[in-house]
Amino acid sequence: MLAESSSLLQSANLDSMDSHESFMETRVFILNPLIFLVIFLAHVVASSAQLSFGFYAASCPSAEFIVRNTVRSASSSDPTIPGKLLRLLFHDCFVEGCDASVLIRGNGTEQSDPANTSLGGFSVIDSAKRVLELFCPGTVSCADIIALAARDAVELTGGPAVLIPTGRKDGRVSAASNVRPNIVDTSFTINEMIKLFSSKGLSLTDLVTLSGAHTIGAAHCSAFSDRFQADSKGKLLLIDSSLDKTYAEELMTHCPAGASPSITVNNDPDTSLSFDNQYYRNLLLHKGLFQSDSVLINDNRTRGQVENFANDQESFFASWAQSFLKLSAVEVKTGNAGGGETILLCH
Repeated sequence: MLAESSSLLQSANLDSMDSHESFMETRVFILNPLIFLVIFLAHVVASSAQLSFGFYAASCPSAEFIVRNTVRSASSSDPTIPGKLLRLLFHDCFVEGCDASVLIRGNGTEQSDPANTSLGGFSVIDSAKRVLELFCPGTVSCADIIALAARDAVELTGGPAVLIPTGRKDGRVSAASNVRPNIVDTSFTINEMIKLFSSKGLSLTDLVTLSGAHTIGAAHCSAFSDRFQADSKGKLLLIDSSLDKTYAEELMTHCPAGASPSITVNNDPDTSLSFDNQYYRNLLLHKGLFQSDSVLINDNRTRGQVENFANDQESFFASWAQSFLKLSAVEVKTGNAGGGETILLCH
């Protein structure tokens, strides 16, 4: 373990050079009028949540590089990891805030709710934590690891690099009863989603932007089964007219009636391993996997932004940087009086 960890740390130092080059490339991308808004918003988020950039600069200077290398290594072995890590952040932050409470095991915890039983990426968080505990014992929170891992997952699949503040503490409360009222269901209407996002301090723009997370990852058949209905012979029929018929046939072939609960379908049928704007292009072609995706083009309040992102990936990436920053700071716990702590084992 020590040899493995030492190798990871050396790799982390080398990664700092790669990361610098990556951020240099990103600066080329963000050198547009939105750069000042992104920087301003970053400082507002950091200040309001008592987070800070470079929080571990003195106590664990290689923290972010260790997390990045762990995510990169895991993703090279399993390309589905980035989508799982991004989904894990959403499910953590929307319930009790970004405090790693989704990692707590046991009866009646968040993990025990059906909405969370298909979550993945836990082993990546655990691996990063083990290495960090060797070099910086009791220093880096699981909540920060989840946020950093999701951030890195996006960049490693071709998305924008985003600087986020750290200093989150881990929560002590994890209750299954808190999950359903705080998680977007795939059958939600646009108004239901707007209400939920607003309760987290996220705007309509954030809603459309963060829905772009569905450009990577996969879903089980049950997540979109409400768009179909079985006839008397057990054959599925399309009952949602907002879905492209050819795409619907593909989904019914892949997920027939009585399909195994373990079967999954890519959220993005075209570029499922790349973080890009294909998700929005799919929406315009009526190929949104979930009903909660399709409603974005059926409402005048959101269709324009979908069309913009479908035609301009740079615009999507710039908006993602802002919205992801806000997501990763939802109801965080900070400081000794913030109701959190830094736990030694994440999962």
